Amino acid sequence: MSGTPEGPGSVPASIRPPVTERQEAVRSAAAHSTAAPGAPAHSTAAPGAPVHSAAELRDYRAAFNTARLGMAVVDREGLVVAANAALAGLLGAEPAGLARQTAADLVDLATDSRTWHAYREVLGGHRAGFRCTRRLKHPDGHSLWAEVSVTPVPDSPQVLLSVADVSDRRELQAKLRHLQMHDPVTRLPNRSLFFERLSAALDPTAYGQPGTGRIGLCYLDLDGFKAVNDTLGHRFGDRLLSEVAARLTHCADQSGYGRSGGHLVARLGGDEFALLVEDSTGTEQLADLAGSVLAALQKPFELSGHRLSVSASIGVVERLVAGTSATGLMQAADTTLYWAKADGKGRWTLFDPERNAHRMTRQALSSTLRPAVESGEFVLEYQPLVDMAGGALKGVEALVRWEHPQFGRLTPNRFITLAEEDGSIVQLGGWVLRTACRQARQWQLDHPDEPPLFVSVNVAVRQVWDSDLVGEVAGILAETGLAPDLLQLELTESALMGSAGRPLQALQALSDMGVQIAIDDFGTGYSNLAYLSRLPVSVLKLDGSFVSGFRYEEGTHPNPADEVIVEALVQLAHRLGLTVTAECVETAGQAARLRRIGCDTGQGYLYSRAVAPEAIGAMIGAVPQRS
Repeated sequence: MSGTPEGPGSVPASIRPPVTERQEAVRSAAAHSTAAPGAPAHSTAAPGAPVHSAAELRDYRAAFNTARLGMAVVDREGLVVAANAALAGLLGAEPAGLARQTAADLVDLATDSRTWHAYREVLGGHRAGFRCTRRLKHPDGHSLWAEVSVTPVPDSPQVLLSVADVSDRRELQAKLRHLQMHDPVTRLPNRSLFFERLSAALDPTAYGQPGTGRIGLCYLDLDGFKAVNDTLGHRFGDRLLSEVAARLTHCADQSGYGRSGGHLVARLGGDEFALLVEDSTGTEQLADLAGSVLAALQKPFELSGHRLSVSASIGVVERLVAGTSATGLMQAADTTLYWAKADGKGRWTLFDPERNAHRMTRQALSSTLRPAVESGEFVLEYQPLVDMAGGALKGVEALVRWEHPQFGRLTPNRFITLAEEDGSIVQLGGWVLRTACRQARQWQLDHPDEPPLFVSVNVAVRQVWDSDLVGEVAGILAETGLAPDLLQLELTESALMGSAGRPLQALQALSDMGVQIAIDDFGTGYSNLAYLSRLPVSVLKLDGSFVSGFRYEEGTHPNPADEVIVEALVQLAHRLGLTVTAECVETAGQAARLRRIGCDTGQGYLYSRAVAPEAIGAMIGAVPQRS
């Protein structure tokens, strides 16, 4: 009989002790009368063992011989003493022909070391029994799965070998497993089987096996599949998924040469599919596979008289197996799929470690924003706003900085967008507003003989929507004692131009209170001039991109269009009763041109970078220096 071992290992040499007189008697009885288990023809029972009558022995022998479970009595030497007809039928032999044969060879117990060791321990009386499953081959050529049990016979040095045919059970288990591990719609492996295969491919014990030691994954999502379900129904959507699965399988078969005979195509759920490439040869192989998938899916689908065109987005990851986990690989694939969607859909995108590092940093900042506001990790710096005619300091813009414990000092462009997305901008904006107003009032108290400075604070449109901005501003002004006309609130042009309803009412209420409203970065958004007559705006801040066209230094030539645009905007603003601030003024030449055009105030590195409050205090009362 041949068997399929359950694990690696070699057969140790069999060391058989001398045959005892009792064992010879048992063999003799088995050969002539097929003795019942543990009851040899000659009485050699151990002291204290029960003594059975001849009738009882006949009953035991009859039960043993007629049992449907295959059984054999095996001596300490591992030789069959007696076997019943059921076992002989399983092995394709006669019961008498099994006597004196080595039991381990009959049921394939010697082909793996662990099973052989357990079996020898039972024979030696050092173990209470064991059970294993073996694949046996019948002499007529068919194979069967057998469950083999070995247990000691009570009050006897012999053991009982039991063999049950479990082929039908194994077949049923295999069918149930197939149903459990495959998607009923597409017949593809499902999420469970995919992760089982992925874990096996990443198993560290397999690193030394032949192959490239690399792994690749194409993570695919159909674009706009929900619309198909919503318009044509889920049954139609299922048919489309089945057709998509067929095309993906064809693409994988065309390029598959992994160690398991091809790439694994799986449906992970919904309209998400995965193509796992074991022993990949590099990113070029994965890119070719992703390209062939996109090309296959772009061909129209003919379903029940409907002609459909679909596209897909694919995240592609390819890396060394060593050091890679299933979780890490799937996270990278999911991130890359998101990039493919964000980049315009209908494409594949390769995982980029640098881009992912930026995403991870962004996520780390987002998760710590709210606690950072509460723990006081933010500080304010102030950039001067200078009168362009006389050079005097007129006001400052408050600019928030994040003293991050891990990433150091961060400027607003690193975290303001995140704060707006998660709503923490309301809490942060309130802190900035209160701190800036308190500081402006402190300067006023410290320099009572100098004209007070106004402070300009940036406000996000979400602050207007998600909080009582009017009430908050009124409370802060009352708390700090700062006059309303010394507070200027800056909103971007895009935010202001979309204002209607509650935001517009809030801005109007703030303006009525005496607070100045400024449009920041004017000229880069909608530039809908009709809004200027309806919004309660008092200041236009020209975007620095216009000012940069005024450069004369170092051989650069100014852009005449920029100068014409700025001049027209300044004249328009003045006609509407608005003042104009030019941002990003860096050179004396720019300042001179802006002054001639009629800009009221300037802001930029020519005058000062954003500095600490103490530095602004030192500037107050200083002799103006006209640039």
